[in-house]
Amino acid sequence: MNWKEKCFAALSAENMFEDSWHKTRFKELLDCYTDSPFFSKGLCKCMYLSAWDDEHFCLMLETLTDMSLGQDTNTDDMRINGDILAKEQDTDGYYLFQLSNAFLDNVPFKIDVSAKVSPETWHIIQRAIQAGEIIDALD
Repeated sequence: MNWKEKCFAALSAENMFEDSWHKTRFKELLDCYTDSPFFSKGLCKCMYLSAWDDEHFCLMLETLTDMSLGQDTNTDDMRINGDILAKEQDTDGYYLFQLSNAFLDNVPFKIDVSAKVSPETWHIIQRAIQAGEIIDALD
């Protein structure tokens, strides 16, 4: 079993997908980009996070497509774009982009417990961090 298959199986075994659409979007990203030179565990965590909804999935797909076409092959640029996009978001969106950047930087995500985020966003953050731990544990 290759790394991509191990990753998908590990997340599936822990019931980390909210629904079949989340699972399908993530698998599509994994299938298309795992063998790319810019792929990393941090990027994989971002893929999991972006697969929660169509809007973020499409943004990730566009970014990864540009990277694979050689227009932007550096995840540092992806992180800079994440900072820019985070500042344009409401509170919930801001923290989701900050989480994505923490994944890319391979640093712990820090959020003030008094932050005004919706219960849905807290759920997404907690699940993404849990998925990240599963991804990090893969060899």
